[in-house]
Amino acid sequence: MRQIMVVKREMLFAEKSFDGFLPANSFDFESVILSNFEWMNKDKAESNPGYKQPVGYSIIYNPILKQIFLYQRSKIDQNYAEKRLQGKWSCGVGGHIEKVDTKNGNPIHESSLREIQEEIKIFGKRRMQVLGYINDDSDDVGKVHFGILYLVVIDNGKVEPLDPEISEGKLVPLSVLENKCNAPDVAVENWSKIALSPLKKI
Repeated sequence: MRQIMVVKREMLFAEKSFDGFLPANSFDFESVILSNFEWMNKDKAESNPGYKQPVGYSIIYNPILKQIFLYQRSKIDQNYAEKRLQGKWSCGVGGHIEKVDTKNGNPIHESSLREIQEEIKIFGKRRMQVLGYINDDSDDVGKVHFGILYLVVIDNGKVEPLDPEISEGKLVPLSVLENKCNAPDVAVENWSKIALSPLKKI
């Protein structure tokens, strides 16, 4: 069975709790996660709100063009198994933290790098920084996940999808994401809606 990193909810929020977005300089949730994580079968974790699954959520950003990578998750069952997110628009690249990510340094960071390499191709150089954290208990996905929001700054205007889980994606102005978030007939995942506000301040 596939095992992923989890943290007991009561441990994660023992000193600080929040809803929505919290800047990285407000509290060091990374250290809390790295000091208190456990491993759990993914199927069990997905239905256990007593635990949170830390997930690196990386926004690909070109500061020269002032554009982010925006993509749509595949609607095809065989390409995207997670029905709760199927077909939704997203600006965050990421996934669960696995044991393979513990080999070199910070597993949250290593997981984020691995997910980026698996899902997209970035042309040129990049650098990563933690913008903050996302917590959203308003739906079944958010209740069992906790986001570490990364900003991945790139110096090239080309990013291409690699994974069939992505049906389409490209660099676009932030206003495109904002318009989709405000459109009643467009499905955008909650974390991307939450990330919009801190992104507008960059």
